[in-house]
Amino acid sequence: MGFSHLSVMPEESVRLLGCSEEGIFVDGTLGGGGHASAILRANPANRVIGIDRDEEALKAAGEFLKPFGDRVRFVRDDFRNLKKALEDLGAGPVDGVILDVGVSSYQLDSAERGFSFRMDAPLDMRMDTRQAQTAASLVNTLDEQDLERIFREFGEEAFARRIARVIAQARVRKPVETTGELAGIVLSAIPRKFHGKRIHPATKVFQALRIAVNDELESLKQGLEGGMGVLRAGGRMVVISFHSLEDRIVKNAFREASTGCVCPPKFPICVCGHKPAARLLTRKAVTASEEEIERNPRARSAKLRAIEKL
Repeated sequence: MGFSHLSVMPEESVRLLGCSEEGIFVDGTLGGGGHASAILRANPANRVIGIDRDEEALKAAGEFLKPFGDRVRFVRDDFRNLKKALEDLGAGPVDGVILDVGVSSYQLDSAERGFSFRMDAPLDMRMDTRQAQTAASLVNTLDEQDLERIFREFGEEAFARRIARVIAQARVRKPVETTGELAGIVLSAIPRKFHGKRIHPATKVFQALRIAVNDELESLKQGLEGGMGVLRAGGRMVVISFHSLEDRIVKNAFREASTGCVCPPKFPICVCGHKPAARLLTRKAVTASEEEIERNPRARSAKLRAIEKL
């Protein structure tokens, strides 16, 4: 299976990044190279530093972006380490940073990666296959309370306690080793009347485990901080997220960066001296057009936010 190049909101991303002007841009979630190629096409002098922790993504992007030659540099790393990665390259400050966070269509559709319950496969879910921790190791070693917390916090799963209890009972008999086994356990734990027709009952549990395995939310927080740190004055950051937990982190980080005085309203003058570090380019999240959603259903849940460093 080839790595998917169908990126979400590429035109909006290029416009908000200001890619028509010559610059150096960081794609912290390179994937198949879709956003990077849009940036490179926007100006023949643009350069991109592409970062991804997934080896398969970097291989696919290397082939896809080969026509752009040495205008692209590749780094295998988590975008949470974005600032250090650029320091190691001797690069920066840069003109723009884009993060398209979450799991890719390729990862979901590759059975052997163990991200999806649609195909029975080893329960893996690692974006970086060099790490030791897998979804199976979490499911089989964490205590019941920790599993419940993961399902509740990262999956917003209403039946988190019941599911954690049934998993704990099942793994006494044998370890939970495959996506099919886990999906079956989740189905048995959730009362049948709550089995949705459009969304599989195991969806939230699989999302929660993926986030936990890859430490995605903490990675996002650190990546946002690192991204702001490598931008030049006037440089821009675009972030595309796919669920409320991610979008909330982005929204709050951008709001904090763009906030000036934080004195209580009753103070007649500012005494805090707090200055905004950036300005919002998107007051509300940008969403995909109906035409794009028709071409790429994954875009339906995408939310794009952008900010400019002062």
